[in-house]
Amino acid sequence: MTREQERARARRRAEKFEAKQALKEREAARNRQVAVVVAAVLVVVAAFVFLTTQLGDDTKTPKAAPTTPSATSATTAAVEGCTAAPAPPSEVPKAAKPDKATAAGKTFTAVVTTNCGDITLQLDGAKAPQTVASFVALAKANYFADSPCHRVTTEGIFVLQCGDPLGGTGSGPGYSYGIENAPKDGTYPKGTLAMARTSDPNSNADQFFLVYKDTKLPTEGGGYSIFGTVTGGMDIVEKIAAAGVSGGATDGAPAAPISILKVAVTEKKA
Repeated sequence: MTREQERARARRRAEKFEAKQALKEREAARNRQVAVVVAAVLVVVAAFVFLTTQLGDDTKTPKAAPTTPSATSATTAAVEGCTAAPAPPSEVPKAAKPDKATAAGKTFTAVVTTNCGDITLQLDGAKAPQTVASFVALAKANYFADSPCHRVTTEGIFVLQCGDPLGGTGSGPGYSYGIENAPKDGTYPKGTLAMARTSDPNSNADQFFLVYKDTKLPTEGGGYSIFGTVTGGMDIVEKIAAAGVSGGATDGAPAAPISILKVAVTEKKA
């Protein structure tokens, strides 16, 4: 074999080798593309499954206040004596601020009928005439009917807060007034009935709270008006508090819904 023939043969071997390498590279590139496409499809499928699951959870009926006794949630059913809470009003009735003279020096008994039973209050018009006059007037106007007690606290302070027909919106009856009979040391014993307010000391209106365990509250801004005591039904408040806060927090809507159905007030005669 001549040198020319050897060189031609070597050249052909090299060309075949290069062709094979090029083919391998093209196949490898194609395999990589296929892998990328498959991975992308898997990601899309996984995302679709995830979103479908999440949307399915979001469309489940929330465990809120039941609308019928048979639909009572597990927490509500565990609170003995409670029935289904009614739907709250759609709007807050407005009223004029009553004259404090209508309650000054007087004592009243208020029976607060709830879906969990009756809570009895004694109102002290001698110590908090404006607050008592307002509460009595709102009760007689049926202002509190079907209003939810929208807040319970279970750590640090221990109160059940009620009085706003819309459940804590703070819209109020159309008037407000200042603080009366607030303890200087911020001590609110178990059984205390007091007014809730914002940081404005003149924002007392309709919301009130029942203290179910001795509580210390801030005195900055003047404290909170004590206008009576719980004389009956404290076990109801304690059961609602023991059921906890909806969602497992320590301050918020009661896990066991409680609403005021009506409030009947009578003056105690000497």
